[in-house]
Amino acid sequence: MHFASDNSSGVAPEIMAALAAANDGYARSYGADALMERVTAQIRQVFEAPEAAVFLVATGTAANALSVALTCPPWGAVFCHDKAHVAEDECNAPEFFAGGAKLVLVSGDHGKMTPATLAPALARIGAGGVHSLQKGMLTVTNVTEAGTVYTPAEIAALTSLARAKGLPCHLDGARFANAIVATGATPAEMTWKAGIDLLSLGGTKNGCMGVEAVVIFDPARAWEFELRRKRAGHLFSKHRFLSAQMAAYLEDGLWLRLATQANAMGARLAQGLARINSVTQAHPVQANMMFPEWPGGTNARLQAAGAQYYAWPLAEGREGARLVTSWSTREADVDRFLSAF
Repeated sequence: MHFASDNSSGVAPEIMAALAAANDGYARSYGADALMERVTAQIRQVFEAPEAAVFLVATGTAANALSVALTCPPWGAVFCHDKAHVAEDECNAPEFFAGGAKLVLVSGDHGKMTPATLAPALARIGAGGVHSLQKGMLTVTNVTEAGTVYTPAEIAALTSLARAKGLPCHLDGARFANAIVATGATPAEMTWKAGIDLLSLGGTKNGCMGVEAVVIFDPARAWEFELRRKRAGHLFSKHRFLSAQMAAYLEDGLWLRLATQANAMGARLAQGLARINSVTQAHPVQANMMFPEWPGGTNARLQAAGAQYYAWPLAEGREGARLVTSWSTREADVDRFLSAF
């Protein structure tokens, strides 16, 4: 009953096998390996973007921070949701790598910005001329930190506002596969066709050991990203072990199958909790993460039974929790949790 995070799951067998295979013999270093050529071809095909530039790093924070640094000047504002991962969980890495850029937090119910909440921020920032913070870029998270999912149309509504101001747009896709499965959209529809200029494509939360891809749809920016990745210390010498993971992840749709399992187990868990009158959900459950609220004492009982997840007290005798399912969650795990409840 491990629902603390999809980061706590192991490595998918197909990806572990690919790592073992990559360990045999020798390969060129620093991304010049043949597997990286394969990864670039795979991503270009999956995203219907034949000129996209593709780079691999080991962490989502590196992918996001380097993406922000690439697209936002030091005097610029990074428009993001006030609960976004870049705002709450990356120790100011985006601001650091961008040389001083400032996050401008935008509100929105259930972890999602809307045109109605983004537009005032875009209008306000930069109004003071040389004396004020300038507009920089937009970053959107999908799946959101509330477990909700943007549709391509919702993303396009945000990016159209940003692009009207001349701003580049980034998508934090640490759980991008889960968002694709949840919406049925194609990767292209969710990204460049919706106005996204670059994407952090997550693998670590969805069965990889540790790899994220930065997909840049404008190849003119590729060389600068190469330099920033190296300067930041995120260019792996034994790069083939990143390449092997991403190649296996994308092969024959494995990434979508893994996310489908995670989302299905999230739905099973949410449906089971919905049958319990004392349980409510703080946000709609749309992928593999949920935030149930239940009577006081529930967390102690569940954790005593062996369940692992993040929990916190609420007012008036209620408690809250965050539950995350993963590619390795099975029906028996969910059913045991519901039985323990």
